[in-house]
Amino acid sequence: MALSMRLSRGGSKKRPYYRIVVADARSPRDGKFIEKIGTYNPLLAKDSPERIKLDTDRAKHWLSVGAQPTDRVARFLDATGVKERAARNNPNKGKPGEKAVERAEERAEKLKAAEAAAAEAAAAPEPEVVEEAQAEAEAVVAAEIEAATEAPTAEAEQVAEAVAEETPAVEAAAEEAPAADATEEKAEG
Repeated sequence: MALSMRLSRGGSKKRPYYRIVVADARSPRDGKFIEKIGTYNPLLAKDSPERIKLDTDRAKHWLSVGAQPTDRVARFLDATGVKERAARNNPNKGKPGEKAVERAEERAEKLKAAEAAAAEAAAAPEPEVVEEAQAEAEAVVAAEIEAATEAPTAEAEQVAEAVAEETPAVEAAAEEAPAADATEEKAEG
């Protein structure tokens, strides 16, 4: 029979509490166990003495019989000085996966292509093309200035006269309206 020293979960939802037990390796995590040798409460502060309680004598006994501790229980045994645990080193843990590497390479290629296009666009165009573009821009600006400074056309004069004729009528109507409102208020009051 293979023996295991492991955590058995108790407590309620979102409030874990563990028993440190010795059990048959084939039994369920929270199922039948041989002996309870301690408790672990992860909700308490790390420096709290109540966080991990372990019967070191019984732990030594079960280790001598051949019980294999899980990683977490091995850490507890190392912290209490019952059994030395070699520190693990996984240099590949922080490396990105294959797909992430592919995506990073694609982004790098797109960035290089964009930089190359920007550098190509920033390269000075031929002097003849620049001179032609400047001449066209100057011609357009000159035409706009000339159109703005020309004498008003016949249509513009007619529109201005029509607006001038209507404006006094609107002003007179606006003056009459407040006077009518004032007489109504006096009659009510």
